[in-house]
Amino acid sequence: QVQLVESGGGLVQAGGSLRLSCTASGRALSIYHMGWFRQAPGKEREFVVVQRRNDGSTYYADSVKGRFTISRDNAKNTVYLQMNSLKFEDTAVYYCASGSTFTSLPSDFDSWGQGTQVTVSS
Repeated sequence: QVQLVESGGGLVQAGGSLRLSCTASGRALSIYHMGWFRQAPGKEREFVVVQRRNDGSTYYADSVKGRFTISRDNAKNTVYLQMNSLKFEDTAVYYCASGSTFTSLPSDFDSWGQGTQVTVSS
Protein backbone atom coordinates (compact mmCIF):
# COMPACT_ATOMS: atom_id res chain seq x y z
CA GLN A 1 0.00 0.00 0.00
CA VAL A 2 1.19 3.49 -0.74
CA GLN A 3 2.00 5.99 2.02
CA LEU A 4 1.25 9.65 1.38
CA VAL A 5 2.69 12.76 3.06
CA GLU A 6 1.40 16.27 2.36
CA SER A 7 3.35 19.47 2.82
CA GLY A 8 3.20 23.11 1.82
CA GLY A 9 0.31 24.37 3.87
CA GLY A 10 0.43 27.62 5.79
CA LEU A 11 -1.08 31.02 6.36
CA VAL A 12 -1.73 33.25 3.35
CA GLN A 13 -3.70 36.40 2.70
CA ALA A 14 -6.79 36.31 0.54
CA GLY A 15 -5.80 36.58 -3.10
CA GLY A 16 -2.50 34.83 -2.47
CA SER A 17 -1.17 31.47 -3.63
CA LEU A 18 0.14 28.26 -2.14
CA ARG A 19 1.41 25.02 -3.61
CA LEU A 20 0.75 21.81 -1.76
CA SER A 21 2.81 18.69 -2.32
CA CYS A 22 1.94 15.07 -1.71
CA THR A 23 4.85 12.66 -1.82
CA ALA A 24 4.33 8.94 -1.99
CA SER A 25 6.40 6.01 -0.78
CA GLY A 26 5.92 2.30 -1.05
CA ARG A 27 4.31 2.29 -4.48
CA ALA A 28 4.50 4.35 -7.65
CA LEU A 29 1.93 7.14 -7.85
CA SER A 30 1.60 6.57 -11.58
CA ILE A 31 -0.62 3.54 -11.01
CA TYR A 32 -3.21 5.52 -9.04
CA HIS A 33 -5.85 8.12 -9.65
CA MET A 34 -4.91 10.94 -7.30
CA GLY A 35 -7.27 13.27 -5.52
CA TRP A 36 -7.23 16.25 -3.20
CA PHE A 37 -9.88 16.80 -0.58
CA ARG A 38 -10.34 19.33 2.19
CA GLN A 39 -12.12 19.54 5.49
CA ALA A 40 -13.02 22.69 7.35
CA PRO A 41 -13.87 22.63 11.07
CA GLY A 42 -17.35 21.25 11.68
CA LYS A 43 -17.84 20.28 8.03
CA GLU A 44 -17.75 17.12 5.98
CA ARG A 45 -14.69 16.22 3.94
CA GLU A 46 -15.09 17.95 0.58
CA PHE A 47 -13.88 16.93 -2.85
CA VAL A 48 -11.46 19.34 -4.55
CA VAL A 49 -10.01 17.61 -7.60
CA VAL A 50 -9.12 14.19 -9.02
CA GLN A 51 -6.61 13.34 -11.74
CA ARG A 52 -6.79 10.22 -13.87
CA ARG A 53 -3.73 8.00 -13.75
CA ASN A 54 -3.27 7.23 -17.44
CA ASP A 55 -4.05 10.36 -19.43
CA GLY A 56 -3.89 12.99 -16.69
CA SER A 57 -7.40 14.20 -17.28
CA THR A 58 -8.94 16.05 -14.37
CA TYR A 59 -12.22 16.82 -12.68
CA TYR A 60 -12.50 19.85 -10.39
CA ALA A 61 -15.08 20.96 -7.89
CA ASP A 62 -16.91 24.05 -9.13
CA SER A 63 -15.72 25.97 -6.08
CA VAL A 64 -12.06 25.74 -7.15
CA LYS A 65 -12.30 25.51 -10.94
CA GLY A 66 -10.08 28.07 -12.61
CA ARG A 67 -8.15 28.76 -9.40
CA PHE A 68 -6.62 25.40 -8.43
CA THR A 69 -4.49 23.11 -10.60
CA ILE A 70 -3.44 19.54 -9.94
CA SER A 71 -0.28 18.12 -11.47
CA ARG A 72 2.03 15.23 -10.85
CA ASP A 73 5.73 14.44 -11.29
CA ASN A 74 6.03 10.69 -11.56
CA ALA A 75 9.82 10.85 -11.40
CA LYS A 76 9.52 12.45 -7.95
CA ASN A 77 6.49 10.33 -7.02
CA THR A 78 4.75 13.56 -6.07
CA VAL A 79 1.43 15.19 -6.86
CA TYR A 80 0.90 18.93 -6.45
CA LEU A 81 -2.00 21.26 -5.88
CA GLN A 82 -1.35 24.81 -7.04
CA MET A 83 -3.84 27.13 -5.39
CA ASN A 84 -4.23 30.67 -6.70
CA SER A 85 -6.62 33.51 -5.84
CA LEU A 86 -7.23 31.97 -2.45
CA LYS A 87 -10.35 32.91 -0.56
CA PHE A 88 -11.20 32.84 3.12
CA GLU A 89 -13.56 29.93 2.46
CA ASP A 90 -10.65 27.84 1.16
CA THR A 91 -9.43 27.55 4.76
CA ALA A 92 -9.29 23.85 5.64
CA VAL A 93 -7.07 20.86 6.20
CA TYR A 94 -6.12 19.53 2.78
CA TYR A 95 -5.63 15.84 2.17
CA CYS A 96 -4.29 13.92 -0.80
CA ALA A 97 -5.57 10.45 -1.54
CA SER A 98 -4.90 7.62 -3.96
CA GLY A 99 -7.29 5.14 -5.46
CA SER A 100 -8.16 2.81 -8.30
CA THR A 101 -11.45 4.49 -9.22
CA PHE A 102 -11.76 7.84 -10.98
CA THR A 103 -14.27 9.40 -8.62
CA SER A 104 -15.02 12.34 -6.38
CA LEU A 105 -16.21 10.17 -3.49
CA PRO A 106 -13.84 10.03 -0.51
CA SER A 107 -15.00 6.51 0.32
CA ASP A 108 -13.58 5.24 -2.99
CA PHE A 109 -10.03 6.32 -2.17
CA ASP A 110 -7.82 3.75 -0.46
CA SER A 111 -4.88 5.67 1.01
CA TRP A 112 -4.78 9.09 2.63
CA GLY A 113 -2.13 11.46 3.87
CA GLN A 114 -2.23 13.07 7.29
CA GLY A 115 -3.31 16.45 5.94
CA THR A 116 -1.82 19.92 5.83
CA GLN A 117 -3.48 23.06 7.18
CA VAL A 118 -4.25 25.95 4.84
CA THR A 119 -5.44 29.15 6.47
CA VAL A 120 -6.52 32.12 4.37
CA SER A 121 -6.86 35.43 6.17
CA SER A 122 -9.45 37.87 4.91
